[in-house]
Amino acid sequence: MDEEFGEVPEFENVTRGGENTPSAPAAGNPPSQPPKVQQPKPQALAAKTGPSAILVSHRQKGNPILNHVKLLPWEYEDIPADYVIGRTTCALFLSLKYHRLHPEYIYSRIRSLGGKYNLRILLTMVDIPNHEDSLKELSKTSIVNNLTLILCWSAPEAAHYLELFKSSENAQPTAIRSQQAQSYKESLVEFVTTPRSINKSDAASLISTFGSLQNAINAQPEQINTVPGWGEKKVRAWTHAVREDFRIETAKKRRAPSLEPRAAHSLPVEGHLPRSQNPDDHEDEEAAFLAAAEGPRGTGVQPEDNAMGASSQTPAHSGAMSEGIMTALAKLREENN
Repeated sequence: MDEEFGEVPEFENVTRGGENTPSAPAAGNPPSQPPKVQQPKPQALAAKTGPSAILVSHRQKGNPILNHVKLLPWEYEDIPADYVIGRTTCALFLSLKYHRLHPEYIYSRIRSLGGKYNLRILLTMVDIPNHEDSLKELSKTSIVNNLTLILCWSAPEAAHYLELFKSSENAQPTAIRSQQAQSYKESLVEFVTTPRSINKSDAASLISTFGSLQNAINAQPEQINTVPGWGEKKVRAWTHAVREDFRIETAKKRRAPSLEPRAAHSLPVEGHLPRSQNPDDHEDEEAAFLAAAEGPRGTGVQPEDNAMGASSQTPAHSGAMSEGIMTALAKLREENN
């Protein structure tokens, strides 16, 4: 046996049987247990607020829009709207060519929606040349019925709108919020690039040339023209932006219309004498005052039109009027002298 197999330790262990088997553990010492394998705990997935596919009404079978919806899945469903693209968002599809033939169709569809959705989109296909009147009517209808009017000119464009609204269903508001500057350098570049013709590289060259924003603002146009990449158009835009006065808009106060009559009083009030701009008119004014004062005294005949009004005047009233005319005439003479 030894010559055939040689010195093979494994064979010797097998032939010896239980000679090399480990001895049984002592009664007082418990057997050692291998370490347990820890399985990873499954994480709870967030509950979906709605179906992941675009729900399409059976009315839209044969619509060429469905051939261009390729980024997201869609399926038919019994829904009051044409498309459901969110838990609270739906869309109604309307072709202007069909609307011109059946103008009552869209109103019945809007009525069937009721108040089931918060965002209700009226996806309108502009497929007629003269569409101004139809769009004006649909705009008024959308305002009255709380609809959002979106226009499209082709089937791929309409499909893109459906995919865009569905993909943005669970998007955060920060997705469309503009990024604000986090450092002073970014704020400085954002300030310098306020004029449209100035880009970020122009802002960097301007600050590196003058060293600070204050020096760049106080620099003359000839000095700014020496900055690399700055031409006359950029220099003009920058100079106009930093030297233009701030616009202060004050609310205009509306004044009530004057209630005074346009025509002047025929007879002067006592103590207030109207002055004439032309010195030659003073003689005419004196003659008019004298004629008004002597009129009731000199003639006993009254005109037919004023017969009723003259008879109702009392002697005291006519005397007070004559005294006022004489006082005004005296003041006019004093001013002339």
